[in-house]
Order: sequence, then C-alpha cells, then structure tokens
Amino acid sequence: MSESSSFEHPDRTGPSDGSGAHDTPGLRRREFLAMGALPLAAAMGPANLAERHEGGVRRSQQEPIRIGMIGAGTNLRTVQIPAFRRIPGCEIVAVANRTLESSQRVADEFNIPRAYANWQELLDDDRIDAVSIGTWPYMHRTLTLAALERGKHVLTQARMANDAQEARDMLEASLRHPDLVCQLVPTSMSYRIDNVLKRMIGDGYVGEILSVELQRLQTRFPAVGGELDWRHDERFSGLNILNIGASYEAMMRWLGQGNRVMAMSKIHVPYRSNAAGEPTSVVIPDHVDVLFELANGAQVHMRASETTGLSTGNQTWIHGSEGTIYVDRRQNVFAGRRGDSELTEVPNPRSEQAYNRVEEEFTNAIRGVEEITMAPFETGVHYMEWTEAVYRSSQTGQAVYLPL
Repeated sequence: MSESSSFEHPDRTGPSDGSGAHDTPGLRRREFLAMGALPLAAAMGPANLAERHEGGVRRSQQEPIRIGMIGAGTNLRTVQIPAFRRIPGCEIVAVANRTLESSQRVADEFNIPRAYANWQELLDDDRIDAVSIGTWPYMHRTLTLAALERGKHVLTQARMANDAQEARDMLEASLRHPDLVCQLVPTSMSYRIDNVLKRMIGDGYVGEILSVELQRLQTRFPAVGGELDWRHDERFSGLNILNIGASYEAMMRWLGQGNRVMAMSKIHVPYRSNAAGEPTSVVIPDHVDVLFELANGAQVHMRASETTGLSTGNQTWIHGSEGTIYVDRRQNVFAGRRGDSELTEVPNPRSEQAYNRVEEEFTNAIRGVEEITMAPFETGVHYMEWTEAVYRSSQTGQAVYLPL
C-alpha cells in the first residue's frame, strides 16, 4: 500500500494541557480489547461479508458502479485499477492526473474512456458514481470534501490527510452525507500477521499485556544528499513521519488505541536534492522514537528510522504476564509461555491470513451488502491524531494526551 496524500494547517506549537484528563485506569484484558481493537472482517474475504439486510441496499446488484481515478500514481496503476476491474459490474470510466497529457497517457494505457485535464472536471462529470483518490496527503481533504459535495462515494489513499484537523474535517463531511460511502485504503504491511496476533491476544495467550516493542527500521545507511521525495516534503506529506502512521494503524488492529504520547525525533539528512538537482532543507524527521500507553496502561515503544544501516530491520515484541509473542523481519511469528525455555514458531497458514480486498469492500458497501470495517474515516482520525501527537511531543519535549 502506498502512503499517500488543504492547504491550511492548524497551530502546531502547543502541546496538550497535560492534565491527565484522558488517563485510563487499568482494565482487564478482555475489556481493554473490546474497547480498542479494530475488526479485520473486511480483509478476510467473501466468506465474511455482512448479511444483506432487506431495504438496506444502496444500489442495485445489476447497476454498474462507475469509478473516476484522481491522481493515477503507482498504487492506483498497479493495484487499484486491476482490482476494480476484477469486480463484476464495476467500471473505471475516467482519470484525472496533473495534466491532460498525463491523464491521456494513463487512459491510453488502461483503456479508460475519458481523460480530464484536472480533478474539477472529473468531479463535475455526473456519470461518475465514486472516486478513488491517489494523490499525496496534501490534497486528500480538498478532494474528499469536493467529491462529497458532488454526491460521489470516496475511497482515498493513506495517509488520510496532512494533520488531525484535516482528518476531522473529512470525517465531519462524511457524516453530513450518510448516503455516501467513505473509506481509506488500509495499511497492508501487516495483513500476513494480523489474524494470528488478534487470535492469540484475544484468546489470552500472553495474559495481561505489559509492554510492546515495535521496531520499524530500514537497513540502508543514510542517503546523504539523496532525492527529496514527497515523504520528505512537508508541503505534500504534512505531519506524517516515515511510516509510523501505518505501523500504528496496524497495531490498533491487535491492541487498540494509545493515549499518552512522548517522542523524540532527529533529522540525520538535513538537505536533499529537489527535482532541479538543488539542495533543499528537510523538516520531516528521518529517525524517531515514540513512547505511548495503551488503554490498560501497557507501555509501547516504537522506533522508526531510515538511517539505520545494517540494522535488524522490522521486529515486534509483545510481552505479557503469561506469554511473549515475537514477529521477525520476515513476519514469521514466534511465541512462548511461562515455563517454556524458548520461543517456538507459530503456524500461520496462508489460508488463514488476511489479504487486500479494499476495492471489493468499497463497492460492496456502495451496493449496501457490506459495512466498511477497514478502514473507515474514524480509523484515519485516530491514527492522524496519534501522528500529530508524535509531532507535537517531538517539538516541545512534553507528553501529549489523546484524543487531541
């Protein structure tokens, strides 16, 4: 999954009041999981479709759903266009890229009937029922609000927006249009392990969760003087640092939401080359350490970096009162319980793993035969508030309490 993409930002200087108003007393494990963990039914395939309710169908099963693509980047071209085309009764009818020329190239490549010079023209096309937004985060709010005002269903890439306020604006707009389906492309980085972790934690394998370590490290050395891509440019990426939002989104599926956040960050490569080859200053950190709490008081440490040459890469440790779960860089799962002398590998057959079916869920929701569970706009607001809390804490050196 790509990490994607109005223009105004809220005040980013002040931390939360730190009053502890959102502190949560210790909860029993099942209460904690019931409060926070997010469902995975949407990724489990057709066997998990919601039962169809009479009178709840938004669109006839025979009536086609006509999709317009805005910002046909890598993810839309390689994943979403093929996925939509595999769905019976779904048609990709229009595309709008940065220019008419680039739109036409995409239309010619994928045999899309109409190419538009800009997104406004596409949204004005009354023949389009839904839009898939593939831009970087800086345009997501603008495009979502405009699409909803024109009566179109919205599927947008992650990250949800530039910051938490933009995400809340998108959620509020969606609530004003309850007849329209709104969905985010969920992070797919943890599909292989989501179900096995949820099952083990939900069944009490680890007992009371005590602490969690999430290491999200690249193995390359710093790219000194490297290319300034959109992830390093605050104008396009907003407050999204590396892939921490995606990592947090995945973690919410297993463990629920966090609250008190403390962070330190660093920019190890302060200049990168822009498209013209000119050195440009960078303000988005390339290394960050985050501490936060879960609802039951367990501490989580997340370390993310793109400057950790020859590191051990991605790892996850979940420590509990009765057991430990470890996920290695290849997403193999190992576990052990009190009394064991070592961890052993946990069977995780492919047939039981989650997989991407966001386009199917989106179109099913438009037809009224399935509810959006991965990932509704509410999920995006949660991870954008957490991401902004990381930013605020790293700037002020103070703890930030959630919700903002």
